Amino acid sequence: MRKVLAAIAASLPACTAIAQTTYVQAGKLVDVEAGRVLAGQCITIDGERIKAVGKCGKPPRGATIVDWRRYTVLPGLIDLHTHLADVGQGADIAEPINTGPAETGFIGAKNARDTLMAGFTTVRDVGTFRVFADVKLRDAIAKGLIPGPRMFVAGTYITIPGGGGEINGLPPGTVPPEMRFGVVTTPAEAAAKAEALFAGGADFLKLIATGAVLAIGTEPGQPELTEEQMRAAVAVASAHGSYATAHAHGAEGIKAAIRAGVRSIEHASLIDDEGLAMAKAAGVWLVMDVFNGDYIEDVGTKEGWPAEYLRKNRETTDIQREGFSKAVKLGVKIGFGTDSGVYPHGINARQFGYMVKYGMTPIQAIQSATVEAARVLGRDGDVGAIAPGRFADIIAVAGDPSRDVGTLKDVRGVMKAGKTVK
Repeated sequence: MRKVLAAIAASLPACTAIAQTTYVQAGKLVDVEAGRVLAGQCITIDGERIKAVGKCGKPPRGATIVDWRRYTVLPGLIDLHTHLADVGQGADIAEPINTGPAETGFIGAKNARDTLMAGFTTVRDVGTFRVFADVKLRDAIAKGLIPGPRMFVAGTYITIPGGGGEINGLPPGTVPPEMRFGVVTTPAEAAAKAEALFAGGADFLKLIATGAVLAIGTEPGQPELTEEQMRAAVAVASAHGSYATAHAHGAEGIKAAIRAGVRSIEHASLIDDEGLAMAKAAGVWLVMDVFNGDYIEDVGTKEGWPAEYLRKNRETTDIQREGFSKAVKLGVKIGFGTDSGVYPHGINARQFGYMVKYGMTPIQAIQSATVEAARVLGRDGDVGAIAPGRFADIIAVAGDPSRDVGTLKDVRGVMKAGKTVK
């Protein structure tokens, strides 16, 4: 008994430790839940989470003061479509296999830091060629080994042979098995690979429903995974308390993915009116990367990216933006996602201006990257708003982003889980 009591006593200091209190003084605060901007607000943080938000008063005794009274503060931003754990897009289609795991890991660490410093404190990483590289990056960040956003990861792509989730255009046998982990041909295989991905640490599934712009030999409008294959994977995700998202450019692939039960559609470049109506009725989010078409055209042309990439980008960019405008007018749910990795990580916020140009108000664009994105993740009790109980993920910008979303391209302060990192 004495040994037991001694052990309990020894453990008490750790169990009863008082969380560090931080008091953030804001010039203005964007209340993304109400869609308004408030003045004179202060945020009390205990440890990693927000305790209270309200009119400024006397700071709690012993609290660390963060003086952001010159700035507008808002929740840490969320990008639902990133590729942190891989090499960036370029002219060399063999670069992913010619870059070894260690070097790719260092690249991922830099990408993660650049993303966090840009004010994106949470991301959904929607696929890497080398299976589970994203899991390792996520875990390294969570352990505090490297700085980066909170990550939710897919493990790799579930795709058909030679599909939009493959490295194509190389001699047979060139691509190693670890980069073809998610290749399937039947619903049973889709279910088995989905189980294997969750067993390896994936948080959700990424299904390649159509061809891709940036994949040799595939066409964006062409369906790839069948509805039955996607439905089998979705059932596995549901059994694990998770969900699937679908890469889908073409109209028929989009509709098949919605019928199969995915939570969100990535790109949605060629979505038609029926697909928009289906997405709205089913409560499916569209995550449309309406910025990077211009980046691909500009930089891809200068750097000599494959002509096939450039042709497909030109065929989808304008029509995607038209579909985005229709989706906004119809009230379809939209989450913020940029396809970072196609462009350099850290300039994610350039997309906000495009979202406003093509139909959103500044507040709607901000909400797409905060409260709406948190709902897509199923983590709206943890992230996406400055509110009691949420993680203290907070950023500071000069000016008022509810009037000019361009201010989000220059983040002056970043706090993640109560720790100021910038």
